[in-house]
Amino acid sequence: MSFFADKQTLNDLNIPGRHKNNSISRLFDEVITEGGRKLMEEMFQRPLTDADAINKRSSIFKYFTGNNIKFPFSQAEFGVMENYLASGSNSNRLAIGMGVISKKVMQVAAQGTAYQQLHDDVCQTVALLNRFSAFATTLPDVESPYKDDIKAINTIFEDKDLIWLKQENDFANLSLLNVVKYDHLLRTRLHGQMKYLLQLMCQLDVYLAVATVAARMGFCYAKALPKHHNTLSVTRLFHPTVRNAVGNALSMDKGNNVIFLTGANMAGKSTLMKAFGISCYLAHMGFPVAADEMTFSVKDGLFSSINVSDNLDMGYSHFYAEVLRVKTVAEQVAADKDLIVIFDELFKGTNVKDAYDATLSITEAFSTNRNCFFIISTHIVEVGEALRERCPNFRFTYLPTVMEGTVPRYTYRLAEGITADRHGMMIIENEGILDIIRGKTSETKQ
Repeated sequence: MSFFADKQTLNDLNIPGRHKNNSISRLFDEVITEGGRKLMEEMFQRPLTDADAINKRSSIFKYFTGNNIKFPFSQAEFGVMENYLASGSNSNRLAIGMGVISKKVMQVAAQGTAYQQLHDDVCQTVALLNRFSAFATTLPDVESPYKDDIKAINTIFEDKDLIWLKQENDFANLSLLNVVKYDHLLRTRLHGQMKYLLQLMCQLDVYLAVATVAARMGFCYAKALPKHHNTLSVTRLFHPTVRNAVGNALSMDKGNNVIFLTGANMAGKSTLMKAFGISCYLAHMGFPVAADEMTFSVKDGLFSSINVSDNLDMGYSHFYAEVLRVKTVAEQVAADKDLIVIFDELFKGTNVKDAYDATLSITEAFSTNRNCFFIISTHIVEVGEALRERCPNFRFTYLPTVMEGTVPRYTYRLAEGITADRHGMMIIENEGILDIIRGKTSETKQ
């Protein structure tokens, strides 16, 4: 079973879509091979829920992050080899030989290009296989988390049917006999081994691409713990696609499984919550996370309610869409799943009185499930005061606003407690909205 996040959550966190600006998928899209790109997409689609599997994958990423190893092929080179080796057949050596000879005859008699293309593909593939074999010998396998793959690569190249590979030096001008021989070996007799070798190469491509991003961005690798530990801690957590993002520390466990977040608009609440959700998702993939350090117990899934909109086709108002979203999460929590839940501004589509009552009752009810972790934000600070008296398992935090005269400045650094900031009218006045409505201009005021 893989870690689950629904479409709403993935879109809230901007995770899918390697062609989308600032998406998390695009951030890691530095693979060279098409097979590597497909493998990375599969990893994004199916995060893990086994702590050992997560730690094994992240240890390989970490190994390559610290060794500055570059993939030994260009995209064009690998494409030639990949297409050639993938076009294997079940024909016997005689049939393959006759086919190659026929191509050679057509080249001589009618200036056909098929033989030359095959010759060039075989030559380049032989040269690239030799290059990769030499590359593999440079990878240290002592106490390396990648040692099993290194062993598998070396086992393929040590096959008795590939002894000729290291002995072939004339990569640019193979004889007809050798073209027949090598083509039969690579695409028929050793087709299974070559297919597996391509998989190992594509997997290596992913490891190196992710490691490169981690090193450049200053990301860390999270340590996964089994589910029963029921804990999460992260230091200097920041949003991976926000330039010069400020880091914050968060921690949760069974005794403090709810973070209740307040703060003014533009104080950074949504960005912090998205950063937290992204880090949890990437951590379950074994990928590097935007933080200095992170330890977490595996969960079953992640749900968020950040950018819920109305649905005119279904006749849903914004408030009803919010209610349905909360209902979906409630059903998952009630199904005894261990989840990470992010609610940004619950019930902002209704009046203040209903929003207060609903936020108070829903938040308190959710919090009784101590195997789930919740981050819940609101502008209605009075809810926090009521919950502080009733719920000992809450951690109350806020993002401060510092007033410099009449101009707000946001620190983006978490503080303990519940905010008392109420600067909405001041911001409206600073923008001169009331003056515009009243028909005044800055000149008439002077």
